[in-house]
Amino acid sequence: MPTAASLELILPVVTPLACAGLYALPLPYRRRFADWAGLLTPVVTLTCAGLLVSRVTARGPVHAVGHLLRADALTVWLLLVVGAVALIAVAASPAYLAGERAAGRTGERTARRYCLLVQGFLAAMTLGVLAENLGVLWVAIEATTIVTAFLVGHRRTRTSIEAAWKYVVLCSVGIALAFLGTILIYYAARHAGLSEAAALDWPTLAASASRLDPDVTRIGIGLIVIGFGAKAGLIPLHAWLPDAHSQAPAPVSALMSGVLLSVAFSALLRYKTISDAALGPHYLRLLLAIAALLTLALAAAILLGQRDYKRMLAYSSMEHMSLIALGTAIGSRLAIAAVLLHIAGHGLAKAVAFCSAGQILGWQHTSRIGRLRGLLLRAPGLGAGFGFAVIALLGMPPFSLFASEIGIARAGFTARMGWPTTAALLLVLVAFAALAARTARMLLGAPTAGPGAATVAHRIGAAAGLPLLAGLLACAALGISTGPLTPLLDTAAALIGGH
Repeated sequence: MPTAASLELILPVVTPLACAGLYALPLPYRRRFADWAGLLTPVVTLTCAGLLVSRVTARGPVHAVGHLLRADALTVWLLLVVGAVALIAVAASPAYLAGERAAGRTGERTARRYCLLVQGFLAAMTLGVLAENLGVLWVAIEATTIVTAFLVGHRRTRTSIEAAWKYVVLCSVGIALAFLGTILIYYAARHAGLSEAAALDWPTLAASASRLDPDVTRIGIGLIVIGFGAKAGLIPLHAWLPDAHSQAPAPVSALMSGVLLSVAFSALLRYKTISDAALGPHYLRLLLAIAALLTLALAAAILLGQRDYKRMLAYSSMEHMSLIALGTAIGSRLAIAAVLLHIAGHGLAKAVAFCSAGQILGWQHTSRIGRLRGLLLRAPGLGAGFGFAVIALLGMPPFSLFASEIGIARAGFTARMGWPTTAALLLVLVAFAALAARTARMLLGAPTAGPGAATVAHRIGAAAGLPLLAGLLACAALGISTGPLTPLLDTAAALIGGH
């Protein structure tokens, strides 16, 4: 019989599948409950993660279903982020679906398919976070590609279908490379004497990494960085990200940018412990630093000329994933702690930004920055939500991204990575200026009407506004203090940051 600790690992994976069954209810009941039933998944995920916090910090990792699922400090931190971002995104889904129904773009069947796919997306991400076996981790991340491809093309317009195909092709190439890298790590583990069952078991591999063949491991890690880096939005297979995030429904964009990128990158955090023990820290540090600086330079350059606010937020995601990659390249405990804090802050802020951007799009019927003026005057609540989310993404206090960026910079100079850190800070300054200027153009000034844009004043209700407020407050609270989560953050940083 499963123990309480086992249930806390199993429930976040099976609850989305159970919620999906609610969408098979007869139509009258489905209309009444189904739009909000999806909130059960993030609530259960947050509850289980909260119960695991003290357990993993005091007693160490927890296992379930044999050794298929594992909760350690890193897992629980990511599970908290997934639950919090999912709560914001799923709470925004009823307003999105209501707008689509009102516009005649979504029927009951399409709305049900959307809700089913979102629950499948959440199940795949929680499985990826909780998987102990690196093969299961690969399967879970591949499953997110399959599910989200249908969500990106949800509107079935020519642009959204093109974005979905681009997403599938590029991410499939990346996942294929990650699969080859996983096979090479398995091959090296088997030749090092590990059994079939243990050859992809992450704790066993981390403990036995010094026995792995260096040449095979080097090739495997290189393929894994490119492969999972593609899903995390890093160069060279990054081109899917702005198209997919701009065409997906706003709550889906919030999930993809807020947590999917981080879940994919968490695979690299796991492999970091193996690479550092087998090859030393310099190999992965070089790969991640190059990828981070090139991605950051590209994102900053394109942000300077960006004219679409949803694509602007997508390139902002590339900027922040670059900082996360740079912090991981630095690799100290301080850097990893800052990276994990950055993952949480970016997820919360980006969820609020995309959900509010989706409401702006539904109201004004344009995603062009040049056609929007005076949002703070015409829609104070919505404009303030979008504005504060961008302020958080700019790394301004009191939001947590300020503390995490300071932590990454401090760790970089302490670890004698002054040149990469300085270059990154200069590029972040360019992105800061571009993002701030375009957001100010949307929010400030006298209201004007662009072609086809609505000019009627807009108010958001409590159901749409409360998730945005909650996300901003949580991001600000993490910037002031991590509170009871401090031991969890320290333990997770110690688990990954080995030097």
